[in-house]
Amino acid sequence: MINGDNRDMFLDRRDAGKRLAAALSHFKGEDVVVCALPRGGVIVGAEIAKELKAPMELILVRKIGHPYNPEYAIGAVSEDGQLMVNQQEVASVDRDWFEAEVKRQIAIAKEQRKKYLGGRPPISLEGRKVIVVDDGIATGYTVRASIRFLRKMKPARIVVAVPVAPSDTVELLRGEADEVIVTLIPEFFVGAIGAYYEDFTPVSDEEVIQALESVHEYAS
Repeated sequence: MINGDNRDMFLDRRDAGKRLAAALSHFKGEDVVVCALPRGGVIVGAEIAKELKAPMELILVRKIGHPYNPEYAIGAVSEDGQLMVNQQEVASVDRDWFEAEVKRQIAIAKEQRKKYLGGRPPISLEGRKVIVVDDGIATGYTVRASIRFLRKMKPARIVVAVPVAPSDTVELLRGEADEVIVTLIPEFFVGAIGAYYEDFTPVSDEEVIQALESVHEYAS
């Protein structure tokens, strides 16, 4: 699904979140939890949580980048070790490096939970509608790993909502999520999410914490 906004660029992640929230307005008043991927997805997700007056949870799934091109994802791993990988790409890299990188990313995910959420217990997702949010999707490995991780929490429905994604990845996700909502699906995806933002400045840990605090009133 694409909403009615046909602009092909976002000012920044907050602008993307507000525009995406407009496409999610039909969830207002429902039992929804916004599940955002740090760091950039949290800024987008906070705007959606404010619009829907919904709690926001973090999904701590880490991208596994190619050793010679870290921006190119060859897979993703959740904080509990749930893997989603491109088997062909993984077979082409050093096995010891890959296993060490998986362990490193799991450790980073666990550290992020402590840093961003402190001792706050996870929000219960069982029987609730979950909206998975990131600032964009390229290969889709991180979001697909997130979906598999979330299925174990027994939500009533999983909706993937992102500002921008390529059409082939959207089709792939439609086979795994219950619904996929994308603001912009470019006819020719250039391969970099940041190309669709005027400001795609890296998000700091402090900004993630501030975004979580901005929707704290909806926590439940």
